[in-house]
Amino acid sequence: MLFILDLLLMLIHLTASILSAVINTVIRPRLKCIEGELCLITGAGGVLGRLFALEFAKEGAHLVLWDCNTAANEQTAALARELGVQVHVYTVDLSQRHSIYHTADRVRQEAGQVSILVNNAGVVAGRRLLECPDELLERTLLVNCHALFWMTKAFLPQMKSSNHGHIITVASALGLFSTACVEDYCASKFGAVGFHESLTHELHAENLNGIKTTLVCPYIVDTGMFEGCEIRQELRSLIPPLEPLYTVQQSMQAILSEQQMICIPRLMYIPFLTRALLPWEANVATYRFMGGDKCMMPFIKNTEQKIANGDVNHK
Repeated sequence: MLFILDLLLMLIHLTASILSAVINTVIRPRLKCIEGELCLITGAGGVLGRLFALEFAKEGAHLVLWDCNTAANEQTAALARELGVQVHVYTVDLSQRHSIYHTADRVRQEAGQVSILVNNAGVVAGRRLLECPDELLERTLLVNCHALFWMTKAFLPQMKSSNHGHIITVASALGLFSTACVEDYCASKFGAVGFHESLTHELHAENLNGIKTTLVCPYIVDTGMFEGCEIRQELRSLIPPLEPLYTVQQSMQAILSEQQMICIPRLMYIPFLTRALLPWEANVATYRFMGGDKCMMPFIKNTEQKIANGDVNHK
């Protein structure tokens, strides 16, 4: 009897969740207020990190900005301070867990308790697997995936003590489905998605309903990180690289409405679903038709050319 009751409750919750999602798609959901919250953003010196910082500042959140590039991070801080919020800046190497833990201690002493954590930093090697130095492969996995564990261990305890907080993982559509020649990036982003989902389940299991999570999975964003990446010419106008500001604004809508996952654009839900529902050969045929199987080749060639010219910048 208990099993049947639990089954009925599950079906009711399932139906309610689907209806709620449909309604929120049609009607703009209510956005929460984050004024006065302390928001930590990794990769704050980059294109997306800077835009996230400015959007959170517009909402009245105070900022803690982390990046390995001190000059770029300070530029972001200067722009954010013009919006009237407090900003704390730290130079951090996210590939080193001791750097993360040490700086986290400084943040607690100097800035206070972080209640919003935006894991935004990301890198890619841009090299073919067999030609890529091991240290570059390791760096991608450390920054894009392992750092999520260390950041969460550093800041989640304070959120749990007050049952209040929000953890945002900026992953990628390439954490939901893959393509060729970026094994390091795909592996790290699949790991980021798996980590985020497992953490979300853990928080629910512990009834910590005051701690929210949002998973952001954008298509290729026009930041220069994947410069040269392109799909089939006839389809490029249908799925162009995303504008950085649009990507961040869509992400902010999801965060402030406490949406648990967002794919940008919505079209990215389709390959995510077909990957699970269609046979492998059917997905391969679709990838080849769209040019997705070789879309990273120009990007790899660009990186090889930069290496040949002695001008390599891993973003």
